[in-house]
Amino acid sequence: MALSKNQKDKIIKDFQLFEGDTGSPEVQIALLTASIQELTDHLKKHPGDDHSRKGLLRQVSKRRRLLRFLQRRSEDRYKELINKLDLKK
Repeated sequence: MALSKNQKDKIIKDFQLFEGDTGSPEVQIALLTASIQELTDHLKKHPGDDHSRKGLLRQVSKRRRLLRFLQRRSEDRYKELINKLDLKK
């Protein structure tokens, strides 16, 4: 269920602000979004997996906090990221 190294590298490359950037809010949110999508698909197949559901909820709330941080920090970067990831807001 975890993202493979190739998937992570591709996401990081797509969302990094500068070369070697792995910790910016954009990269973290993009990685969390990919992981959330993967977990959501897993839970559709395995609805009784409560442990994965708890992990999913934890990731969703972490992504929400990071999005709120980015929105307060830079509204333009926030809107660009929302559009790029097709998130609702």
